[in-house]
Amino acid sequence: MIGTRGVPAAYGGFETAVEEIGRRLVDRGHDVTVYCRRTAQPVPKEYLGMKLVELPALRHKILETLSHTGLSVLHATLHRPADVAFVFNAANAPFVPWLRLRGIPSVVHVDGLEWKRDKWGGAGRRYYRWAEEVSVREADALIADAQGIVDYYRDEFSIPTELISYGTRILQDTPTNRLSALGLRPGGYHLVVARFEPENHVDVIVEGYRASGARLPLVVVGSAPYAADHITRISDLAASDSRIRMLGSVWDQDQLDQLYTHASTYLHGHSVGGTNPSLLRAMGAGTKVIAWDVVFNREVLGADGAYFSRPESLSALLEDAEQSPERVAEVAAALQRRAEELYNWDNVTASYEQLARRVAVGYSTHRQSSGRAGESTWSLPDSMNQQPSTAPSRGITL
Repeated sequence: MIGTRGVPAAYGGFETAVEEIGRRLVDRGHDVTVYCRRTAQPVPKEYLGMKLVELPALRHKILETLSHTGLSVLHATLHRPADVAFVFNAANAPFVPWLRLRGIPSVVHVDGLEWKRDKWGGAGRRYYRWAEEVSVREADALIADAQGIVDYYRDEFSIPTELISYGTRILQDTPTNRLSALGLRPGGYHLVVARFEPENHVDVIVEGYRASGARLPLVVVGSAPYAADHITRISDLAASDSRIRMLGSVWDQDQLDQLYTHASTYLHGHSVGGTNPSLLRAMGAGTKVIAWDVVFNREVLGADGAYFSRPESLSALLEDAEQSPERVAEVAAALQRRAEELYNWDNVTASYEQLARRVAVGYSTHRQSSGRAGESTWSLPDSMNQQPSTAPSRGITL
């Protein structure tokens, strides 16, 4: 598993996915290696059964990911070849030919439409757009975590993409002891957790909250390593309202669980990228969500979501939530049921395992036959698709 910051997961959605999927693949009898970026804290050789390889990266907005992925691919090609490589983020696709030259079939998780992010200038956007084309041309299979991304690759490149979303944990009976340390009480605050990047609209959320008559405080968790101007804008907006609590980054996962679980509402401003893990985490925690009005968020939340696209609409939704606590509780419970039904890590892992088996024995989007445009009709050989119940399947090396 290549292209993320690695595990133990402490940063974002890809890292959480690698940890949750990787540990379950190990439990299913597979040999999993995860490439991790070097940090101040040493990385163990093994974690939850996964083998970890720690390599350095250049500390640069664009080159950090690419430099680490390049070294990871080089390491992977010089050691015992894997049956399959999962490469996360389409930006890393230019390294896929190295893997395939070594005979390692490769699957690219394309993530969202990165070239649409406001943080990238012209050169960055052109690179990400080009990298999408490389993903399509070089990878044996593509993974997308939202139907909107699948539709995009079908319409833009006429290529099938595996729809495999993220999972989330269902939190029950979450304690409250870490809230009191922050001066918060259960149900007594609104929450936003996000990197401070323009397309996540934290500034719009703060503006909408400031304009509202909300009585409960707004708790803001997050920062960004390469967005000083945007961070300053958000900080300046928040400074003039004593109801707003800026916590910065919170890496303590138990404390984050408590923050998600006991919020009155979770405010989600993400607008680019498919299924967002922070959104799923709020649903799994049983919290009402008010989200940016975009197709990806509507796909995840369904009819129980509340949506905004400007500060004024958010203000009204916040005031309505505080006036109708019973309705907030009903919606929160419905969203948690939806998360439990649709976003299950065991099911996600089964989909990754099935795809890995297909790719390991020769499946590729470049060798498939199709009944209709963009629809794969390839299937596993009977010997791998119909395992005797008394004999375990051969383990795969990733």
